[in-house]
Formats: sequence, structure tokens, C-alpha cells
Amino acid sequence: MALALRVARCAAIPANCWPRDRRRLLHLCSSDKRPTAFCSRNYATKPEAAVPPQIKRNVAAEITSVGKVIYETGWDANKPIEKPKVRPSSSSSTQPTPSKKPEDEKRKELDTVKSKRDQMRDNMQDYIFTRYFNYVKNYDKVLEKNFPKAMQLYRVFFDGVKDFFGDMKRFLKIARIANDSPQGIRALNRQELELYMQMPRDMMKVAPALIGCSLPMVGYAFFPLVFYYPRSFLTAHFWTPQQRSEFQSYYMKRRLCNNKDVFRCLQDKLKATASHPKHSAFADILGQLGSGTHPTPEMLIDVKDIFAEGPYSLLGMSRKHVRNLVNLHGLPSSIFKRHRLHEHAFLVHYMDQAITREGGVHNLTPDALRYSCYLRGLNPDSLSSEAMIEWLRKWVKVSTSIQGEHITLFLHLPILLGYNHPNNWKTIYGKCPT
Repeated sequence: MALALRVARCAAIPANCWPRDRRRLLHLCSSDKRPTAFCSRNYATKPEAAVPPQIKRNVAAEITSVGKVIYETGWDANKPIEKPKVRPSSSSSTQPTPSKKPEDEKRKELDTVKSKRDQMRDNMQDYIFTRYFNYVKNYDKVLEKNFPKAMQLYRVFFDGVKDFFGDMKRFLKIARIANDSPQGIRALNRQELELYMQMPRDMMKVAPALIGCSLPMVGYAFFPLVFYYPRSFLTAHFWTPQQRSEFQSYYMKRRLCNNKDVFRCLQDKLKATASHPKHSAFADILGQLGSGTHPTPEMLIDVKDIFAEGPYSLLGMSRKHVRNLVNLHGLPSSIFKRHRLHEHAFLVHYMDQAITREGGVHNLTPDALRYSCYLRGLNPDSLSSEAMIEWLRKWVKVSTSIQGEHITLFLHLPILLGYNHPNNWKTIYGKCPT
């Protein structure tokens, strides 16, 4: 009987009451985490209204996130300020919210910290860089006071490198113009031709010095050696004015000491031209040189054909004669000596044509006059401008009146026009430098 009453009571309870009440109980326990009373056994048959979920705010987590944002913003001012993420709370929540400063006050504090930090950094940078630049600016004065000779060599070397690379850039530009122009080298003026002829020799001469000084450890020993022998390792870019004058005189003496050997070669080959129509005229010219005078430009132009063929031509001259001519013109020693002479003769001939195009010899500056005389085999020391102009006019007149087949006449002009010159006479019969 009791068992039957219990079964009837359980059948009277709705089928869906326990699962629904169980879900409500689990939901309330997971959200509020408060103990709740179990529902009575007198269950209502009507569905209850939905209750909004109750979310408890984690105050400790919110305070921690706000402090983290302020800390990160204080040390990384470029980073944008991010608002702390706070979980939304319902209006019915009774939990207290953490106290916050107004946004304007926080920004003001951050700007203050940032400005102080930037000001301190700027002051430190100004102090460090000001002291460093003052030290570097006055360092050369300190070195000059303690090591005057070393600083003088340093300045000479620095200025020489600057001038050398400046001329090298000009040379590359001139070489490009000479290669691209339809006229070739003839399109260049006198100064460009002088640089075009001289710069390759200077580059070959100074290259070992620049490479040796730039090597680590080796440069410390090579640098003093280079300046101890500047005439052998360096070019005119690195010389002082006194050294330039001294070394120019030295090279001039070496060149002029070959005048006598070239003159002897001309005399030795005179008999081989006995059948030439200009044999007697050229014999008279050699007689004038032997007696201490010089022929006129007109006399030289008259006998130009004797140099076009025979023993006086470029291919007919002996090796000794060619070697003496190479030394006479100050050309570097090479296997292809005849090619060197041919190239040198044409370059100087183009310079003479450029001088004519630019108005004549009298328009040259004193330095240009001295270099032109030096290049053509006349010692310009203690010569007046008038004397140099007169001698160069004779040279240019002969140079512009001959053709390519008379190239050897051009190569012998230092003998035919300057052998008995007073300035060269002292050098020819003086002691030759070794």
C-alpha cells in the first residue's frame, strides 16, 4: 500500500520540472557563487520569468590592468595609450567600482614626465656632442704643438691626395671627351692636353705609395719612407713649392745631359744621307750647332724632308739613337720606345696647335710659359718672359709647318733650337746627376 502511494506521488510531478530546476541551480551557482536553497517539492506549473545573469566584477584584476597601462605609457611615450579593458557590469550590481583619475590629469602627468625625460636627454646629448666637437676641432692644434713636423707632413699629404684625385677626375672626363669626340685629341685645349699626357705617368708613379700607406700595420712604416724619398715615390701633387722647383731642376739636368749624345748620333748618320738633295743644307745646320749658334726656323723647315726617310726616320734610327731620344724627352723607359716617342711627339704637336688656336704664345701665363719651355727641352730658370716667348715662337712655327712623316724633326727640335742656349749650355757641360 505504501509503495503504491509513493509511485502515485511521483507520477503527479511534471516530467520536465527536475531538469529545468537543475539548470537554474547550476547557472546561479556558477554566476553568483552563493549558496541557494533547494527548490521545494511544491513546484509551480507556470514557467518563471528569465532572470538576467549576475556578473561579479573582479576588482583586483581591474586595478592590475590599469596599473600596467600607466606603467607602460610612462616608459614608452610613443606607444598609444590603451584604455584598460573592464568587464561590463549590470546596473543592479552593488559592488563598488575602483576610483579613477580624470583623463586630463593623467595626460598632463604623462606629458610632464615625457617633457622632463626629453629635456634631460637633450641636455645630455648637447653636453656630449659639444665636448666631442670642441675636442676634435682643437685636436689638430694639439698635434701641431706637440708634433709640428708630423702635422706638416700630414697636411702636405692630405692636400696632395685631394689635388691628385681632383686631377684624376678631370683626366677621366678628358679621356671620355677625347674618345667620344669626332676630332679625338684635337678637340682638347692646351691645359687638357697637358693633363692628358702627364696624368697616366703620375698615376703609375704614385699608386704604390697610396696602396702601401693604406694597408694596415704596413702603412705606419711605409708612410715615413714615402716622405723620406718624395722624388721617387710621389708626384708634384705632394711636393712643396721648394721641392717642386728643386726636383724640376734635377729632372731637367738629367734630360739635358743627353743632348750631346743625340747630337753625336746626328753627326754619325750624316754621311748616310749624301745622296739626299738636302744633304748639304743639313750639314750646314749641324755645323752651326757645332760652332755655337742655332739655325733659323725657316732653315729647319727647308730640310724637313731629310727626316721623312733614311737613317733619320723613326724606323731607320738605331737603338742607341732611340734610347737617347727617350731620355732626352724624359719619357719612362719601356720596351716600345719608338711608340713612346711617336705618341709624345703628336701630343706636344697638338699642344702647339692649341696654343695657336688660343691666340699665340704671348697669351700664356708665366707659369704656363715655364712649363711649356720645360716640356720642350729648355731650362726656364732665370729666364724672362720675353726670352721664353721668343724661343717658344720659333718652336711653334716649326711645329705647325711640318706633317706627320716629319715626326723625327720634331723630336730633334730640343737639339736644333736649344743645344747652344746659355741656360742649357751650363747644364750640358756640367756634372750630370746620377
